[in-house]
Amino acid sequence: MNNNDTNRLSRLVAILTQLQTKRIVTAPELANRFSVSTRTIYRDIRALEQSGVPVLTEDGKGYTLMEGYRVPPVMFTEKQANALVLAEQLVLKNKDASFVKDYSEAIDKIKAVLGHKVKDKANLLAVRTRFSQNINSEKNSNNLSDLQFALTNFSVVKIEYLNEADQATERLVEPFALLSTTENWLLVAWCRLRNDFR
Repeated sequence: MNNNDTNRLSRLVAILTQLQTKRIVTAPELANRFSVSTRTIYRDIRALEQSGVPVLTEDGKGYTLMEGYRVPPVMFTEKQANALVLAEQLVLKNKDASFVKDYSEAIDKIKAVLGHKVKDKANLLAVRTRFSQNINSEKNSNNLSDLQFALTNFSVVKIEYLNEADQATERLVEPFALLSTTENWLLVAWCRLRNDFR
């Protein structure tokens, strides 16, 4: 296999990863990312299709993968694995239990596909890296995962909270954004009662 074949194989794998990562990917976007011509990208997409990858073309938009088609992650580099492990330590500091649980479960799945050497090094880094007060900080909420789901699925959420006068109130809100403070999260939402963002 010559160097051109190796470069093309690497690019095909990277294009497949991009198709799995984004809903729609355009040929110019891929060409720019990999420093090749759009014509080369057209040939690469054709090669993926000929190898059995169900790439769909959405006219005027770009390329997407057939719904439900997935290839497991090919490989993480040691640096990528280390970055994910360090991010886990930051997540453990968060005070929302659902967010910590979901991220930790996702990291376990990622660790499962790592090569043995990279996995051993990632586990060593996890054991030997700590951010102050990350493990013992009290978890004071368990709602972030539900709010993330509601935000991405355009769902209405019923919340209870204490207003400025320390009175409990219920509202129906449409989650719009989640903002992170150091350890907590703020929800920006459209309040149906007040007909305004809160």
